[in-house]
Amino acid sequence: MGAGGPDEEDNRWPPWLKPLLKESFFVHCKLHADSHKSECNMYCLDCMNGPLCSLCLAYHKDHRAIQIRRSSYHDVIRVNEIQKHLDIAGVQTYIINSARVVFLNERPQPRPGKGVTNTCEVCERSLLDSFRFCSLGCKIVGTSQNPLKKMRARLMGSDSEDSYSSSSSSHGRFSNNKVQSFSPSTPPPTSNNYRTAKRRKGIPHRAPMGGLIIEY
Repeated sequence: MGAGGPDEEDNRWPPWLKPLLKESFFVHCKLHADSHKSECNMYCLDCMNGPLCSLCLAYHKDHRAIQIRRSSYHDVIRVNEIQKHLDIAGVQTYIINSARVVFLNERPQPRPGKGVTNTCEVCERSLLDSFRFCSLGCKIVGTSQNPLKKMRARLMGSDSEDSYSSSSSSHGRFSNNKVQSFSPSTPPPTSNNYRTAKRRKGIPHRAPMGGLIIEY
């Protein structure tokens, strides 16, 4: 492939990174469902075969395994673990439970308020001035040489912001768009044309005089 092609871009990152960001952690392990330690919060960088529980690690001796943690329903990893295997320069770090961590994927956020001077280059989340990205996933997209990928990520970020902020107003916008996108074959009845249609289909209240028969 030529310079900047898909192969070259994929080679910029270790092969386990993108599969890691797509995984769903903190589910119960199917192999050790009867154990109270069956929560899958580990990942093997060598096997890349999905989330693992602590009991699964017995099958991954001498492998590079990392632990995923959770903060406010979002997956994080400690800096001292991930920086052994990945360059996290430009990604904002946070201190949670006395440990410095980075987020795996972007988090929806309402648009930055007044006074915000620096935001994530991909999802526009508020950042400290010394950082460019809010998560590892945003760094992958933000440093991509594919402009379409960047544009797609920005559009997805905008949709996430709209759905996250002001649930009542966003639900209203969604329902309005949904109605406008489907055009009914006949207009819905209003109070006036409903009464008119009812009179047309109903039986006349008075019969014509010519058809009246009087018996003595």
